[in-house]
Amino acid sequence: MRDLHRPGRSPVMAPDAMIATSHPLASQVGIDILKSGGNAVDAAIAACATLCVVEPAMTGIGGDCFALYAPDGASQPVAINGSGRAPAAASVDALLERGVSTIEVQSPHAVTVPGAVAAWCRLNADYGRKGLDELLAPAIHYAENGYPVAQRVGSDWAGLIPKLMADAVSSRRMTLDGSAPRIGTIFRQPELGTTLRRIAEQGRDGFYTGPVADDIVERLRGLGGLHTLDDFAGCEPEYVTPISTDYRGFRVYECPPNGQGVCALMLLNILSRHQPGGMSEVDRVHLMAEAAKRAYRQRDRYVTDPGFCTVPVDWLLSGEHAAWLDALIDPARATEMAETDFPDHEDTTYLCCVDADGNAISFINSLFAGFGSGIMAERSGVMLQNRGSSFRVDHDHANRIEGGKRPMHTIIPGMVMKDSATVAPFGVMGGHYQPVGHASLLSHVLDRGLDIQEAMDQPRSLAINGVLQVENAFAPETYVELERRGHVLEHVATPLGGSQCVWIDRTEGVLIGGSDPRKDGCAIGY
Repeated sequence: MRDLHRPGRSPVMAPDAMIATSHPLASQVGIDILKSGGNAVDAAIAACATLCVVEPAMTGIGGDCFALYAPDGASQPVAINGSGRAPAAASVDALLERGVSTIEVQSPHAVTVPGAVAAWCRLNADYGRKGLDELLAPAIHYAENGYPVAQRVGSDWAGLIPKLMADAVSSRRMTLDGSAPRIGTIFRQPELGTTLRRIAEQGRDGFYTGPVADDIVERLRGLGGLHTLDDFAGCEPEYVTPISTDYRGFRVYECPPNGQGVCALMLLNILSRHQPGGMSEVDRVHLMAEAAKRAYRQRDRYVTDPGFCTVPVDWLLSGEHAAWLDALIDPARATEMAETDFPDHEDTTYLCCVDADGNAISFINSLFAGFGSGIMAERSGVMLQNRGSSFRVDHDHANRIEGGKRPMHTIIPGMVMKDSATVAPFGVMGGHYQPVGHASLLSHVLDRGLDIQEAMDQPRSLAINGVLQVENAFAPETYVELERRGHVLEHVATPLGGSQCVWIDRTEGVLIGGSDPRKDGCAIGY
């Protein structure tokens, strides 16, 4: 339990249903859907669509989506991969012929076909109760009539003005005379509202065919992109088999590659060989940093689209592999490791929900970098992701760009189960931080006995690219000792990630929700 004398927030508790998102308007939309008879899938779609409006730098319908859905009584979750593919005409040679050796974030070649809307529509058709017209109505309202710019949203927006100003459309649509909207002011996106109306009426075809697809493809090809209408018309999500590992008697599920969930499971396998609950703060941070260096190296080497290259998931999650990685860790000294092979980003939205029937969903949606590629399609108001910047223009790289291929993906929803019963949908936003975030959150709960909100409130760190990024809330002596052990510290200006979780206490029949204070959001239940 938190110290009630100190600032902070308590976990939210409710008996019937709960949703946790990174924005209070989205959480309210989700709870309204639940109260009106919708299930967890309905609430997630409605809340996510709202986030695509009110957190425009973090997510959008021009991005991708992954979800783990655990219907009540299911022995394992259903996993859906809603990540989009490279244009069919894309290849290493095609880009090299155009003088492109690196796919920059703000290039049209960084734009993969957005997969989010297709995933929403598939989930809605297969598991939802309500129509898209009802689910998208709140998002349409906020797009057309406006929404107040929240504090974290406004802060992120202000820092991304140079990217928006670099695009002729984004500079007009997403700035006010070259500046970010002030926190607390109303901002409208009427073109996006019109596009959401089209999706509400026509489903996936309202996005992947007709005027919206025409507008997006025209904009990208005008900038030198290789996209075609056929690339959009053929976009379909894919149900996949989730991967998992045991941790402290619980089963932790992630989506398989092309996502990096396997990296989070590798970290848990390493942690399972230690007792973090009995460690000092310094020892815990050091262990996670050294484990991350090894797990991320394996991620960078192997994780790609399994439809194009074999990913040895069973070996990566084996006990032998965990023992090998763990044996490379020096408990007293930091080690140097190769830099990651993928671009940085911190910008994603994650939400989770448990409904009154016990159905649970873990749902994540992203544009990748802040405002994605920064490229907006003018008539439709769709901001386009930069997920393709994770591809390599290298014939020998597992993650090389190829036509119809999905890049290595950072966004990962998580799900905890025990004895074939759902315990918690959970997730941690923050790009490269996400695998460490998943492992740290669960370790704080299962090793240290913290409640969900306390676990989210803990200071964070991430070993990446030769430095140990640290937030400013660690004890002063922790920084001193980490440097003594050889870590090069980078004190980050922006907090690492953001998280949501709903924990199911089946003994008491209570739902316990947490929402990260690093974002604007909240958990709401009834």
